Amino acid sequence: MTNDLPTQPAAALVLFSGGQDSTTCLAWALERFPRVETVGFDYGQRHRIELERRATLREGLKRISPLWAERLGEDHTIAMGALGEISDTSLTRKAEIAMGADGLPNTFVPGRNLLFLAFAAAVAYRRGVADLVGGMCQTDYSGYPDCRDDTIRAMARALSLGLDREIRVHTPLMWIDKAETWRLAEALGGEALTQLIIEESHTCYLGERGRRFDWGYGCGECPACLLRAAGWEKYRAAQASRSGS
Repeated sequence: MTNDLPTQPAAALVLFSGGQDSTTCLAWALERFPRVETVGFDYGQRHRIELERRATLREGLKRISPLWAERLGEDHTIAMGALGEISDTSLTRKAEIAMGADGLPNTFVPGRNLLFLAFAAAVAYRRGVADLVGGMCQTDYSGYPDCRDDTIRAMARALSLGLDREIRVHTPLMWIDKAETWRLAEALGGEALTQLIIEESHTCYLGERGRRFDWGYGCGECPACLLRAAGWEKYRAAQASRSGS
């Protein structure tokens, strides 16, 4: 027997960090669900400036589309300091970003996405929401095992069993690269959305916002910046090719 607590019809909760990927996912959700809420996580990350961008991004999305403004609901922030305390990584400590002996960069925070999904599901349960949306990606990423499609599917199954209610996890970016993520943003919200992402989102692992590149703000050297920059160049090249044909 499943839990019969009422759920909001076609409502979604977006895991919203304030970065490029989660902003694109929020726009994706706003196009598809009549009610969308957001949740962010403060785990003591070095780049916690991303959390400060969330409110500005939400307001910017409202200005892009009256429909999005109507659909965008409450925002939630969850303090998860314990995750930062037990994570000896370059995202939670002032350490140089490097590759570990296990082949993973030391930016990998073990269990982060699993915990994010568990806490998001708890919020969703209380809010009567069955659909979670996250920016996990297996195509263009740093090799994090908790970003893999198999991991997300298994977690969704575990959450559904543990809550005795179906939990669906949508990952719109799972099989696309960063260039296609830029293209998706353009398709969803045109130049207004791509410009909002450039000017207001934050992805740089070091929390650097003093330098402005064509693709946005960052240090320009960390893995997150390199992925974003490479995706931007590929996206712009494809744009130029299309306009020239």
